[in-house]
Amino acid sequence: MSAGVEGGLLVMAVGLFVILLLAEKMRPYKPVPTSSLRESFTTNASAFLFNNLVLNALSLSSLFVVAQRYGAHGLLHGLQDGPLKWALSFVFFDFAVYCWHFLGHKSERLWRLHKVHHSDKNIHVSTGLRFHVLDQLLEVGVKCIGVLAIGVTANVVVVCEIIRMFFVFFHHANVAVPGERWLSYLVITPSLHRVHHSTRRIEHDSNYGIVLAIWDMIFGTRKELAPEKFGLENVEATNILQLFSLAFVTEYYFARVLHLLPRAETRHDLKPAMIPLRARCRDQRPL
Repeated sequence: MSAGVEGGLLVMAVGLFVILLLAEKMRPYKPVPTSSLRESFTTNASAFLFNNLVLNALSLSSLFVVAQRYGAHGLLHGLQDGPLKWALSFVFFDFAVYCWHFLGHKSERLWRLHKVHHSDKNIHVSTGLRFHVLDQLLEVGVKCIGVLAIGVTANVVVVCEIIRMFFVFFHHANVAVPGERWLSYLVITPSLHRVHHSTRRIEHDSNYGIVLAIWDMIFGTRKELAPEKFGLENVEATNILQLFSLAFVTEYYFARVLHLLPRAETRHDLKPAMIPLRARCRDQRPL
């Protein structure tokens, strides 16, 4: 894979972002007030710019350094470089990101970081830019481990990342996609990912896939429905400082201060009568 291919894919991803912005304006899936959309877009863009400055300065390049030095090892090292190896690398890499996303919802510590992404109450293409910088730094580390385990070359890493970015923009878009029902059995589509941004935990703990839809079908994490509301309850994060601070505010102490009552719905693997206060507050996830 040449630098020309990588550059072309990057241009296509940026072009898709612009196209989706226009599509949201002309044919939105759900109308969003202009003032609310502008505020959300500004916050998300600020987070993206800040995160990229930090990542570029600290460790984003480490992913590609690891690929250059150790990409010849790992599970696929014996395969000849070519389309088959590229395709398998992408599939395994996508599965690794699926697992990381799943853990981001199941681990209390990781959820503190990942909930920043879920705090947007208006789901649109710029929501794909809304992440906590520490969440992205940890993800870089996970991908480095994936490179070592799978044996992904540097060029393939670049292409995988650009394709992933392409789909992150796509499945956050506030647009109605023709033929989406059938397409959703191949890749993650906006209708599937809207469920993942539902306010209700029983709904947003699902559809963890980034590109391929097969992982959610295999592991039983796929849900098809139309959520009533997006974002997280009792959270108003309208600037970069508030977004960054969300990771350091726990649901437990937030509930104690505001005397919030836990919702009736609880995790399926716990009986309500046996859930201690800390667990109940975690299940509510108001932040």
